[in-house]
Amino acid sequence: MTDTDEARSADGAAPAAQQSRLSRLMRFIPLIAPILLWAVPCWVLLHAGQHWPLPVALGGTVLFALGLVTMPLAMVRGHGRRQQDRAAIVGDSLLGTSWVLFTWSVLFGVLLRLALTVTGVGDGRSRARIVTWAVLGVAALLLAWGYAEARRVPRVRRLDVRLPRLRAGLDGTRVVLITDTHYGPLDRARWSERVCAKVNTLEADLVCHTGDIADGTARRRRAQAAPLGTVRATRARVYVTGNHEYYSEAQGWVDLMEELGWEPLRNRHLLLERGGDTLVVAGVDDVTAESSGLAGHRAHLAGALNGADPDLPVLLLAHQPKFVDRAAAGGVDLQLSGHTHGGQIWPFHHLVRIDQPALAGLSRHGARTLLYTSRGTGFWGPPFRVFAPSEITLLVLRSPHGPTSA
Repeated sequence: MTDTDEARSADGAAPAAQQSRLSRLMRFIPLIAPILLWAVPCWVLLHAGQHWPLPVALGGTVLFALGLVTMPLAMVRGHGRRQQDRAAIVGDSLLGTSWVLFTWSVLFGVLLRLALTVTGVGDGRSRARIVTWAVLGVAALLLAWGYAEARRVPRVRRLDVRLPRLRAGLDGTRVVLITDTHYGPLDRARWSERVCAKVNTLEADLVCHTGDIADGTARRRRAQAAPLGTVRATRARVYVTGNHEYYSEAQGWVDLMEELGWEPLRNRHLLLERGGDTLVVAGVDDVTAESSGLAGHRAHLAGALNGADPDLPVLLLAHQPKFVDRAAAGGVDLQLSGHTHGGQIWPFHHLVRIDQPALAGLSRHGARTLLYTSRGTGFWGPPFRVFAPSEITLLVLRSPHGPTSA
Protein backbone atom coordinates (compact mmCIF):
# COMPACT_ATOMS: atom_id res chain seq x y z
CA MET A 1 0.00 0.00 0.00
CA THR A 2 1.33 3.45 -0.91
CA ASP A 3 1.56 6.39 1.51
CA THR A 4 -1.32 8.04 -0.35
CA ASP A 5 -3.50 4.97 0.15
CA GLU A 6 -2.59 4.93 3.85
CA ALA A 7 -3.54 8.57 4.18
CA ARG A 8 -6.87 7.94 2.49
CA SER A 9 -7.48 5.01 4.79
CA ALA A 10 -6.68 7.12 7.84
CA ASP A 11 -8.92 9.93 6.59
CA GLY A 12 -11.77 7.51 6.07
CA ALA A 13 -11.33 5.88 9.47
CA ALA A 14 -12.39 8.98 11.43
CA PRO A 15 -15.81 9.40 9.79
CA ALA A 16 -16.39 5.65 10.08
CA ALA A 17 -15.56 5.71 13.79
CA GLN A 18 -17.76 8.78 14.29
CA GLN A 19 -20.65 7.10 12.46
CA SER A 20 -20.17 3.99 14.62
CA ARG A 21 -20.38 6.09 17.81
CA LEU A 22 -23.52 7.78 16.48
CA SER A 23 -25.07 4.39 15.69
CA ARG A 24 -24.35 3.19 19.23
CA LEU A 25 -25.88 6.36 20.65
CA MET A 26 -29.01 5.94 18.51
CA ARG A 27 -29.62 2.53 20.10
CA PHE A 28 -30.15 4.19 23.48
CA ILE A 29 -32.67 6.78 22.25
CA PRO A 30 -35.71 4.44 22.58
CA LEU A 31 -34.69 3.92 26.22
CA ILE A 32 -33.80 7.53 27.07
CA ALA A 33 -36.60 9.34 25.21
CA PRO A 34 -39.58 7.98 27.23
CA ILE A 35 -37.80 8.81 30.49
CA LEU A 36 -37.17 12.39 29.40
CA LEU A 37 -40.70 12.82 27.99
CA TRP A 38 -42.28 11.94 31.32
CA ALA A 39 -39.64 12.89 33.91
CA VAL A 40 -39.04 16.46 32.71
CA PRO A 41 -42.68 17.64 32.85
CA CYS A 42 -43.12 15.75 36.13
CA TRP A 43 -40.30 17.79 37.64
CA VAL A 44 -41.35 21.11 36.11
CA LEU A 45 -45.01 20.78 37.07
CA LEU A 46 -44.75 19.09 40.47
CA HIS A 47 -41.31 19.42 42.04
CA ALA A 48 -39.76 22.71 40.91
CA GLY A 49 -40.69 24.81 43.93
CA GLN A 50 -44.47 24.36 43.95
CA HIS A 51 -44.52 22.75 47.45
CA TRP A 52 -47.82 20.99 46.70
CA PRO A 53 -49.54 19.12 49.55
CA LEU A 54 -48.16 15.60 49.83
CA PRO A 55 -51.25 13.86 48.31
CA VAL A 56 -51.09 16.15 45.25
CA ALA A 57 -47.35 15.72 44.72
CA LEU A 58 -47.50 11.97 45.30
CA GLY A 59 -50.60 11.43 43.16
CA GLY A 60 -49.20 13.49 40.30
CA THR A 61 -45.89 11.65 40.43
CA VAL A 62 -47.68 8.30 40.33
CA LEU A 63 -49.62 9.43 37.23
CA PHE A 64 -46.42 10.39 35.43
CA ALA A 65 -44.80 7.09 36.48
CA LEU A 66 -47.79 5.17 35.12
CA GLY A 67 -47.48 7.07 31.84
CA LEU A 68 -43.78 6.24 31.65
CA VAL A 69 -44.44 2.52 32.16
CA THR A 70 -47.65 2.21 30.15
CA MET A 71 -46.60 4.10 27.01
CA PRO A 72 -43.75 1.83 25.82
CA LEU A 73 -45.57 -1.34 26.87
CA ALA A 74 -48.70 -0.32 24.98
CA MET A 75 -46.72 0.69 21.90
CA VAL A 76 -44.86 -2.63 21.85
CA ARG A 77 -48.13 -4.57 22.13
CA GLY A 78 -49.84 -2.30 19.60
CA HIS A 79 -47.15 -1.97 16.95
CA GLY A 80 -45.06 -5.06 17.63
CA ARG A 81 -45.75 -8.66 16.80
CA ARG A 82 -49.16 -8.75 18.52
CA GLN A 83 -50.62 -5.77 16.61
CA GLN A 84 -53.30 -5.04 19.22
CA ASP A 85 -55.20 -1.97 18.04
CA ARG A 86 -56.47 -0.93 21.47
CA ALA A 87 -52.97 -1.03 22.89
CA ALA A 88 -51.70 0.98 19.93
CA ILE A 89 -54.35 3.68 20.52
CA VAL A 90 -53.34 3.96 24.19
CA GLY A 91 -49.61 4.02 23.44
CA ASP A 92 -49.91 6.50 20.57
CA SER A 93 -52.14 8.84 22.58
CA LEU A 94 -49.73 8.78 25.53
CA LEU A 95 -46.82 9.47 23.18
CA GLY A 96 -48.53 12.56 21.77
CA THR A 97 -49.58 13.75 25.23
CA SER A 98 -46.09 13.35 26.69
CA TRP A 99 -44.53 15.15 23.72
CA VAL A 100 -46.83 18.15 24.14
CA LEU A 101 -46.30 18.24 27.93
CA PHE A 102 -42.53 17.95 27.52
CA THR A 103 -42.34 20.66 24.86
CA TRP A 104 -44.45 23.21 26.66
CA SER A 105 -42.99 22.45 30.09
CA VAL A 106 -39.53 23.19 28.77
CA LEU A 107 -40.24 26.11 26.43
CA PHE A 108 -43.30 27.88 27.80
CA GLY A 109 -42.69 26.92 31.44
CA VAL A 110 -39.14 28.26 31.56
CA LEU A 111 -39.99 31.48 29.70
CA LEU A 112 -43.07 32.13 31.82
CA ARG A 113 -41.18 31.62 35.05
CA LEU A 114 -38.45 33.98 33.86
CA ALA A 115 -41.05 36.62 32.92
CA LEU A 116 -42.78 36.28 36.31
CA THR A 117 -39.45 36.61 38.10
CA VAL A 118 -38.39 39.68 36.13
CA THR A 119 -41.73 41.41 36.71
CA GLY A 120 -41.68 40.52 40.40
CA VAL A 121 -44.98 38.60 40.42
CA GLY A 122 -45.48 36.66 43.65
CA ASP A 123 -42.95 34.57 45.53
CA GLY A 124 -41.14 31.47 44.34
CA ARG A 125 -43.94 29.07 45.23
CA SER A 126 -46.73 31.11 43.64
CA ARG A 127 -44.69 31.59 40.46
CA ALA A 128 -44.04 27.83 40.25
CA ARG A 129 -47.75 27.09 40.68
CA ILE A 130 -48.71 29.68 38.04
CA VAL A 131 -46.34 27.91 35.64
CA THR A 132 -47.91 24.53 36.43
CA TRP A 133 -51.47 25.65 35.77
CA ALA A 134 -50.49 27.63 32.68
CA VAL A 135 -48.60 24.71 31.13
CA LEU A 136 -51.42 22.26 31.89
CA GLY A 137 -53.96 24.68 30.40
CA VAL A 138 -51.96 25.26 27.22
CA ALA A 139 -51.26 21.52 26.82
CA ALA A 140 -54.94 20.64 27.26
CA LEU A 141 -56.03 23.24 24.69
CA LEU A 142 -53.38 22.11 22.18
CA LEU A 143 -54.25 18.44 22.60
CA ALA A 144 -57.98 19.08 22.13
CA TRP A 145 -57.35 21.29 19.10
CA GLY A 146 -54.72 18.90 17.72
CA TYR A 147 -57.12 15.95 18.02
CA ALA A 148 -59.82 17.85 16.13
CA GLU A 149 -57.30 18.83 13.44
CA ALA A 150 -56.12 15.24 13.03
CA ARG A 151 -59.62 13.78 12.71
CA ARG A 152 -61.10 16.43 10.40
CA VAL A 153 -61.34 16.10 6.61
CA PRO A 154 -58.30 18.05 5.35
CA ARG A 155 -58.64 21.44 3.74
CA VAL A 156 -57.79 21.68 0.05
CA ARG A 157 -54.55 23.49 -0.68
CA ARG A 158 -54.52 24.81 -4.26
CA LEU A 159 -51.50 26.15 -6.10
CA ASP A 160 -50.38 26.75 -9.66
CA VAL A 161 -47.08 25.12 -10.62
CA ARG A 162 -45.28 26.52 -13.66
CA LEU A 163 -43.18 23.98 -15.55
CA PRO A 164 -41.05 25.50 -18.34
CA ARG A 165 -41.09 22.31 -20.45
CA LEU A 166 -44.86 21.83 -20.23
CA ARG A 167 -46.50 22.31 -23.62
CA ALA A 168 -49.65 24.37 -24.22
CA GLY A 169 -52.01 21.40 -24.45
CA LEU A 170 -51.20 20.41 -20.87
CA ASP A 171 -51.73 23.89 -19.44
CA GLY A 172 -54.36 23.70 -16.70
CA THR A 173 -53.88 19.98 -16.02
CA ARG A 174 -55.33 19.33 -12.57
CA VAL A 175 -53.32 17.00 -10.33
CA VAL A 176 -54.71 16.03 -6.92
CA LEU A 177 -52.29 14.66 -4.33
CA ILE A 178 -53.27 12.66 -1.27
CA THR A 179 -50.68 10.87 0.81
CA ASP A 180 -49.94 9.39 4.24
CA THR A 181 -53.54 8.38 4.92
CA HIS A 182 -52.21 5.97 7.57
CA TYR A 183 -55.37 3.95 8.06
CA GLY A 184 -54.73 2.30 11.39
CA PRO A 185 -55.88 1.35 14.88
CA LEU A 186 -58.46 4.15 15.01
CA ASP A 187 -61.14 3.14 12.52
CA ARG A 188 -61.36 5.90 9.91
CA ALA A 189 -63.59 4.28 7.29
CA ARG A 190 -66.10 7.15 7.47
CA TRP A 191 -63.27 9.71 7.35
CA SER A 192 -61.89 7.90 4.30
CA GLU A 193 -65.25 8.15 2.54
CA ARG A 194 -65.43 11.89 3.21
CA VAL A 195 -61.87 12.46 1.99
CA CYS A 196 -62.58 10.62 -1.25
CA ALA A 197 -65.82 12.56 -1.72
CA LYS A 198 -63.91 15.84 -1.36
CA VAL A 199 -61.30 14.67 -3.88
CA ASN A 200 -64.10 13.97 -6.35
CA THR A 201 -65.27 17.58 -6.17
CA LEU A 202 -61.90 18.76 -7.53
CA GLU A 203 -62.42 17.37 -11.05
CA ALA A 204 -58.89 16.05 -11.33
CA ASP A 205 -57.20 14.84 -14.48
CA LEU A 206 -54.74 12.85 -12.37
CA VAL A 207 -55.07 11.70 -8.75
CA CYS A 208 -51.91 10.59 -6.95
CA HIS A 209 -51.33 8.73 -3.70
CA THR A 210 -47.67 8.85 -2.68
CA GLY A 211 -47.70 6.08 -0.11
CA ASP A 212 -48.07 5.24 3.58
CA ILE A 213 -51.64 4.14 2.96
CA ALA A 214 -51.93 2.37 6.29
CA ASP A 215 -50.36 0.93 9.41
CA GLY A 216 -51.24 -2.72 9.14
CA THR A 217 -51.73 -5.20 6.35
CA ALA A 218 -54.12 -4.73 3.46
CA ARG A 219 -56.26 -7.53 4.87
CA ARG A 220 -56.64 -5.78 8.25
CA ARG A 221 -57.20 -2.25 6.89
CA ARG A 222 -59.17 -3.11 3.78
CA ALA A 223 -62.44 -1.57 5.03
CA GLN A 224 -60.75 1.78 5.68
CA ALA A 225 -58.96 1.77 2.32
CA ALA A 226 -61.96 0.58 0.27
CA PRO A 227 -63.35 4.12 -0.37
CA LEU A 228 -60.23 4.84 -2.45
CA GLY A 229 -61.96 2.78 -5.12
CA THR A 230 -64.56 5.54 -5.49
CA VAL A 231 -62.02 8.25 -6.39
CA ARG A 232 -62.53 9.67 -9.89
CA ALA A 233 -60.02 11.11 -12.36
CA THR A 234 -60.42 11.88 -16.05
CA ARG A 235 -57.04 10.38 -16.98
CA ALA A 236 -55.54 8.17 -14.26
CA ARG A 237 -55.22 7.29 -10.57
CA VAL A 238 -51.66 6.39 -9.64
CA TYR A 239 -49.96 5.13 -6.49
CA VAL A 240 -46.45 4.47 -5.15
CA THR A 241 -45.40 2.68 -1.98
CA GLY A 242 -44.28 4.44 1.19
CA ASN A 243 -42.02 3.14 3.92
CA HIS A 244 -44.95 2.00 6.08
CA GLU A 245 -46.11 -0.43 3.39
CA TYR A 246 -42.82 -2.23 3.92
CA TYR A 247 -43.70 -2.78 7.59
CA SER A 248 -46.99 -4.41 6.55
CA GLU A 249 -46.62 -6.77 3.58
CA ALA A 250 -46.19 -4.17 0.83
CA GLN A 251 -47.15 -6.45 -2.02
CA GLY A 252 -50.59 -6.87 -0.47
CA TRP A 253 -51.10 -3.10 -0.65
CA VAL A 254 -49.90 -2.98 -4.25
CA ASP A 255 -52.38 -5.73 -5.14
CA LEU A 256 -55.25 -4.07 -3.28
CA MET A 257 -54.68 -0.69 -4.90
CA GLU A 258 -54.66 -2.35 -8.29
CA GLU A 259 -57.90 -4.12 -7.38
CA LEU A 260 -59.41 -0.74 -6.43
CA GLY A 261 -58.59 0.62 -9.88
CA TRP A 262 -55.37 2.51 -9.14
CA GLU A 263 -52.20 2.00 -11.19
CA PRO A 264 -49.21 1.17 -8.99
CA LEU A 265 -46.20 2.88 -10.56
CA ARG A 266 -43.52 0.53 -9.37
CA ASN A 267 -40.47 1.89 -11.17
CA ARG A 268 -42.42 2.52 -14.34
CA HIS A 269 -44.34 5.29 -16.06
CA LEU A 270 -47.46 6.04 -18.03
CA LEU A 271 -48.22 8.82 -20.50
CA LEU A 272 -50.87 11.42 -19.80
CA GLU A 273 -52.11 13.01 -23.02
CA ARG A 274 -54.13 16.22 -23.06
CA GLY A 275 -54.69 18.78 -25.78
CA GLY A 276 -52.33 16.97 -28.13
CA ASP A 277 -49.38 17.12 -25.72
CA THR A 278 -47.90 14.48 -23.43
CA LEU A 279 -46.72 14.34 -19.80
CA VAL A 280 -44.65 11.44 -18.46
CA VAL A 281 -46.06 10.33 -15.08
CA ALA A 282 -43.51 8.10 -13.36
CA GLY A 283 -43.24 6.48 -9.96
CA VAL A 284 -40.65 4.68 -7.86
CA ASP A 285 -40.85 2.38 -4.85
CA ASP A 286 -39.92 3.93 -1.52
CA VAL A 287 -36.21 4.22 -0.78
CA THR A 288 -36.60 1.64 2.02
CA ALA A 289 -37.93 -0.98 -0.40
CA GLU A 290 -34.65 -2.66 -1.21
CA SER A 291 -33.83 -3.34 2.45
CA SER A 292 -37.28 -4.90 2.92
CA GLY A 293 -36.16 -8.14 1.28
CA LEU A 294 -39.16 -8.23 -1.08
CA ALA A 295 -38.08 -9.46 -4.49
CA GLY A 296 -38.16 -6.76 -7.15
CA HIS A 297 -38.89 -3.90 -4.76
CA ARG A 298 -36.44 -0.98 -4.94
CA ALA A 299 -36.34 2.69 -5.87
CA HIS A 300 -35.12 2.71 -9.48
CA LEU A 301 -35.53 5.97 -11.38
CA ALA A 302 -33.80 4.74 -14.54
CA GLY A 303 -36.27 1.87 -14.71
CA ALA A 304 -39.19 4.24 -14.14
CA LEU A 305 -38.12 6.42 -17.07
CA ASN A 306 -36.98 3.62 -19.36
CA GLY A 307 -38.41 4.17 -22.84
CA ALA A 308 -39.74 7.67 -22.09
CA ASP A 309 -38.97 10.45 -24.58
CA PRO A 310 -36.34 12.65 -22.83
CA ASP A 311 -37.87 15.76 -24.44
CA LEU A 312 -41.16 15.27 -22.60
CA PRO A 313 -41.79 16.81 -19.14
CA VAL A 314 -41.73 14.37 -16.24
CA LEU A 315 -43.90 14.27 -13.12
CA LEU A 316 -42.45 11.81 -10.59
CA LEU A 317 -44.11 10.22 -7.57
CA ALA A 318 -41.64 9.35 -4.78
CA HIS A 319 -42.76 8.96 -1.18
CA GLN A 320 -39.81 10.63 0.54
CA PRO A 321 -38.61 14.14 -0.37
CA LYS A 322 -34.97 13.07 -0.09
CA PHE A 323 -35.32 11.18 -3.36
CA VAL A 324 -35.21 14.61 -5.04
CA ASP A 325 -31.43 14.52 -5.41
CA ARG A 326 -31.79 11.54 -7.75
CA ALA A 327 -34.79 13.16 -9.44
CA ALA A 328 -32.81 16.34 -10.15
CA ALA A 329 -29.90 14.33 -11.53
CA GLY A 330 -32.37 12.47 -13.77
CA GLY A 331 -33.94 15.65 -15.19
CA VAL A 332 -37.35 15.31 -13.53
CA ASP A 333 -39.51 18.44 -13.78
CA LEU A 334 -41.73 17.94 -10.73
CA GLN A 335 -41.54 15.45 -7.87
CA LEU A 336 -44.53 14.85 -5.59
CA SER A 337 -43.84 13.51 -2.09
CA GLY A 338 -45.27 13.15 1.40
CA HIS A 339 -43.71 11.38 4.39
CA THR A 340 -42.89 14.43 6.56
CA HIS A 341 -46.42 15.22 7.84
CA GLY A 342 -45.11 18.77 8.14
CA GLY A 343 -43.76 17.65 11.51
CA GLN A 344 -47.31 16.70 12.70
CA ILE A 345 -46.79 17.92 16.28
CA TRP A 346 -44.74 21.10 16.71
CA PRO A 347 -41.75 21.35 17.15
CA PHE A 348 -41.03 17.86 15.77
CA HIS A 349 -40.44 19.49 12.37
CA HIS A 350 -36.91 20.39 13.50
CA LEU A 351 -36.09 16.67 13.71
CA VAL A 352 -37.72 16.02 10.33
CA ARG A 353 -35.46 18.62 8.73
CA ILE A 354 -32.41 16.61 9.80
CA ASP A 355 -33.54 13.71 7.62
CA GLN A 356 -35.35 15.43 4.73
CA PRO A 357 -34.46 18.33 2.39
CA ALA A 358 -37.97 19.82 2.58
CA LEU A 359 -40.72 19.91 5.18
CA ALA A 360 -43.76 21.12 3.23
CA GLY A 361 -44.70 23.11 0.14
CA LEU A 362 -42.94 23.84 -3.13
CA SER A 363 -39.14 24.01 -3.37
CA ARG A 364 -36.57 24.07 -6.17
CA HIS A 365 -33.70 21.61 -6.46
CA GLY A 366 -31.11 22.07 -9.17
CA ALA A 367 -31.70 23.93 -12.40
CA ARG A 368 -34.95 22.23 -13.42
CA THR A 369 -36.54 20.17 -10.67
CA LEU A 370 -39.38 21.32 -8.45
CA LEU A 371 -40.43 19.33 -5.39
CA TYR A 372 -43.84 19.54 -3.78
CA THR A 373 -43.96 18.03 -0.28
CA SER A 374 -47.41 17.45 1.20
CA ARG A 375 -48.03 17.67 4.94
CA GLY A 376 -50.10 14.51 4.50
CA THR A 377 -53.79 13.70 4.45
CA GLY A 378 -53.97 11.61 7.63
CA PHE A 379 -51.74 11.19 10.68
CA TRP A 380 -49.36 8.60 12.02
CA GLY A 381 -49.48 7.32 15.58
CA PRO A 382 -50.53 10.08 18.00
CA PRO A 383 -53.98 11.31 16.90
CA PHE A 384 -52.92 14.94 17.06
CA ARG A 385 -51.80 17.62 14.61
CA VAL A 386 -50.38 20.76 16.23
CA PHE A 387 -49.35 23.62 13.93
CA ALA A 388 -49.06 21.16 11.03
CA PRO A 389 -52.50 20.88 9.38
CA SER A 390 -53.29 18.01 7.04
CA GLU A 391 -54.06 18.69 3.39
CA ILE A 392 -55.51 17.50 0.12
CA THR A 393 -53.47 19.21 -2.56
CA LEU A 394 -54.67 20.48 -5.93
CA LEU A 395 -51.78 21.37 -8.21
CA VAL A 396 -52.71 23.07 -11.47
CA LEU A 397 -49.88 22.64 -13.94
CA ARG A 398 -49.06 25.77 -15.97
CA SER A 399 -47.21 26.08 -19.25
CA PRO A 400 -45.32 29.17 -20.39
CA HIS A 401 -46.60 28.43 -23.91
CA GLY A 402 -50.34 28.44 -23.37
CA PRO A 403 -53.39 30.06 -21.75
CA THR A 404 -53.64 30.22 -17.95
CA SER A 405 -57.30 29.36 -17.58
CA ALA A 406 -58.08 26.20 -15.64
